[in-house]
Amino acid sequence: MLVISSREFRQNQRKYFEKVDKGEHIIVQRGKDKAYALTPVTEDDMYFNAEMVNKIKQSILEVQQGEVQKVSTSKEISDLLGL
Repeated sequence: MLVISSREFRQNQRKYFEKVDKGEHIIVQRGKDKAYALTPVTEDDMYFNAEMVNKIKQSILEVQQGEVQKVSTSKEISDLLGL
C-alpha cells in the first residue's frame, strides 16, 4: 500500500492510476484527518448494471399489480421485518 499526498496525486495522476490498474493500493491523504482510497470502478460496482435494472423493473411491476404493503410507523416496519 502506498500513501501519497493530494498534491503528489494531482501532479502525477497518470502514474498512480496506472499503479492502481496493476493492483496496487493507493491512499491519497488530504490534510491531517482525511484520506481516500483510489480504486478502479468496474461494471459490477455500478448501481445500474443489468441486474439492478431488472430488479427495478420487477419492483415497478409489483407496484402496478398491487403487490405492496403500506407501512406508516417504525413499529410497522419492525413488525414487517420481524424485529
